[in-house]
Amino acid sequence: MHVLILGGTTEARALAGLLHGKVRVTSSLAGRVASPRLPAGEVRIGGFGGVDGLVAWVREHGVDAVIDATHPFAERISFNAARAAATAHVPLLALRRPGWVPVDGDRWVSVPSLDAAAGALDGLGDRVFLTTGRLGLATFAACPQWFLVRSVDAPDAPMPARTEILLDRGPFTLDGERDLLARHRIDVLVTKDSGGAATAPKLTAAREAGIPVVVVHRPPVPEGVPVAATPEEAAAWVATRPGESRVR
Repeated sequence: MHVLILGGTTEARALAGLLHGKVRVTSSLAGRVASPRLPAGEVRIGGFGGVDGLVAWVREHGVDAVIDATHPFAERISFNAARAAATAHVPLLALRRPGWVPVDGDRWVSVPSLDAAAGALDGLGDRVFLTTGRLGLATFAACPQWFLVRSVDAPDAPMPARTEILLDRGPFTLDGERDLLARHRIDVLVTKDSGGAATAPKLTAAREAGIPVVVVHRPPVPEGVPVAATPEEAAAWVATRPGESRVR
């Protein structure tokens, strides 16, 4: 059996480790990170060239099941995967870590998009800790606030005129996030609802400091695609699939 895992997330790597040695596993990484953490099993890096390219790759390599374990905000590849799996007649599962849930003391401002997040900053604070990733930085380019931008790789212009770049990769500790907020005098945090534990300590640190948090909603999983919340659930789903290759 050949399983194609889309994505370089923590959950994708964990799933590849669970399946490696039991079935053939190929993990596909987008190639947006310069030095990605590689999972167990076979790895390919780069895009497929849209839906048709993904269908062709699935057929050429005898893929029996596809698991979309991309970032919760990788909306385009998720919808391409749904269309490609339907066209190639292979089962598809989405692996999505649960989203974050506010608790007592949180000062969350929920918004539907990065554009809405940029518009929500007025009146919330002047020193922004922006953790939405380097690819959406242009959305905030016209904002007058000072920004601390944390990303794995250096972002490209355009970006806000008053920006400090912090290159770092999670997981992050609560003590580290407390220190960061205090040292940079942060008074508002902007984040996507990525879920998971690796970057959640910033939410606790913001709550303790009484800092408002602008949270961007995640896009929905394509309609009709089943969802697993953990790598273990996804591995159990794979175990229920027929092991023989399909004739196409």
